[in-house]
Amino acid sequence: MTLDSADDLDRLKEIGRICAKAVSVMGAAIEPGMTTAELDAIGRKVLEEAGAQSAPELSYKFPGATCISVNEEIAHGIPGPRILQPGDLVNIDVSAEKAGLFADTGASFAVPPVRREVERLCRDGKRALWVGLNEVRTGRSLAAIGNAIGAFAKKNRYTLVTNLSSHGVGRSLHEEPTEIATWPDKQEKRRMEEGMVFTIEPFLSLGAEWAESSEGDDPWTLYSEPRAPTVQYEHTVVVTRNGPLVVTLAG
Repeated sequence: MTLDSADDLDRLKEIGRICAKAVSVMGAAIEPGMTTAELDAIGRKVLEEAGAQSAPELSYKFPGATCISVNEEIAHGIPGPRILQPGDLVNIDVSAEKAGLFADTGASFAVPPVRREVERLCRDGKRALWVGLNEVRTGRSLAAIGNAIGAFAKKNRYTLVTNLSSHGVGRSLHEEPTEIATWPDKQEKRRMEEGMVFTIEPFLSLGAEWAESSEGDDPWTLYSEPRAPTVQYEHTVVVTRNGPLVVTLAG
């Protein structure tokens, strides 16, 4: 999506704040013994009270209001009977629609007690996201995002999952510009345009390089390959001449 008006921006900011609030409230509610279905219900309530609809349900008939992925699951986890345990690594991904516009955000949370390496991974996952966001500016190459995140990961001895990319968002959940790499991609020649809207969502890991689906009946959940602790932090951003305008900040 490319913004056409101030009204578009106001509506995008509104749904962005709603998504951010859902992630914040859900993250604060995490505790050992609760199920991922119970956590999802908390997110659903935030969305519904704000007059928003779950984007995965609306767009793809996903079986949950939010995506909740635990440990070996790194994306598109289905909320259900899984009970959260001490030490679990939980990713919450919230996307929603209101008044015709969509936003998408997410974060990873470690359930105490937290291993030092996982605590560091979470900290650096947030840093990796902002390393990418700081490359956003009108006229700059989209490749700059992945190049910067890739350099950060290499310097700090992490891997990146390289088949889960960022994407355009706005009038639908996934749209142009499609498949924006959060890792170095020599084939990327596109440039950022004023008002362009997309996500940035690197998957930073202690060893995983790929996301793979299950061989069972679940067509949604993706798992790290090789199995390794992996975090994802995500924002929806608008390209401006002055840099990134992040619309999915809580508050």
